[in-house]
Amino acid sequence: MINPCKRLFLSVLTIICIALFAFHPLAIAAEPEKIKAADLVTDGQTIDLQHEKYITLFKELREKHLFTQVELDRMFKGIKIDRKVLELMDKQGEAKPYYSYWPLFITPAIIKRGQQELKTNQHTLNRIEKELGVDREIVIAIWAIESRFGENKGSFGVFKTLNTLFDAYPRRSAFFRDQLIDFLILSRDNQFDSLAIKGSYAGAFGQTQFIPSSYREYAISFDGDDQRDVFNSVDDILASIANYLRRHQWVSKTPLYVEIGSELKGEELIEASSKGTKSRVDWQLVSTTQGIKLPPSPDNKQLSIVGLEKSLLTGGGFRYVAGYPNFQAITKWNNSNKYAMAVCELAEALKRNP
Repeated sequence: MINPCKRLFLSVLTIICIALFAFHPLAIAAEPEKIKAADLVTDGQTIDLQHEKYITLFKELREKHLFTQVELDRMFKGIKIDRKVLELMDKQGEAKPYYSYWPLFITPAIIKRGQQELKTNQHTLNRIEKELGVDREIVIAIWAIESRFGENKGSFGVFKTLNTLFDAYPRRSAFFRDQLIDFLILSRDNQFDSLAIKGSYAGAFGQTQFIPSSYREYAISFDGDDQRDVFNSVDDILASIANYLRRHQWVSKTPLYVEIGSELKGEELIEASSKGTKSRVDWQLVSTTQGIKLPPSPDNKQLSIVGLEKSLLTGGGFRYVAGYPNFQAITKWNNSNKYAMAVCELAEALKRNP
């Protein structure tokens, strides 16, 4: 017979062992990884055109936009999923820290080519600055980043890409549904072959890398004809970039950003920095809080507070900048402070003597 005291000791020891095992890291089930859109499909999977969302789409295309069922059948017949599109949507460059992001775009070769393009297109850029009011270096910088001066326009079929994202990317399905409609309308209006146009994995195309809604809204002809050609006409390409920024309140020859130190000294600035492109603060508050004299903001508009990661090789931490309204206009092109900063710094590099 086991001594009662010994029995009590063994019971307590058992409970302790069970508790220790239960809370041991190896005993805790690993939290399942977030399921990604690409995990739910196979490459080349045929899209179900009988699904309610496609039935509704086709009804709208027929009744509101006056496509015939024959046209729709021709375009959509056998349309399939491109799984690579979904994989890339979850691996976008803007997720990189800034010290890894900017070297993708600001290289000696790109700077040299950009400076050459400034000279080659001087007449067009003079007109752009005069008529559209957008600084030439910014226009060239965006052209460089978007398509490497037209050398990299993308290899994904835009029609297939937009269908993939509408059908199989739930987080932004509604957005890409609208883009698909815009793409079909602009293809019809401009007599483009919708099945032949190539672009990015996000459905952007041409040397501007406009998404369909941006093409319809902002692309312009600047070369004397009626065609808004963002594929081959450099005049149209550069002017369309400038027009986009002009329509988002670009003010020529005003500040892009100002460095405000390696530390934010006030809670309001810290909070603004944490909210990405969505938060703004008064420029006077930035000046007072950081103890830095700042140039006035056009029309006293508020500034963005942007934190940019520094490499451990240069000491780590962050550098902080205050983004002015022109900086914010660039984020309307691409909703990323890192993208806007890369555009600004490339534009600055283009101004330096070759």
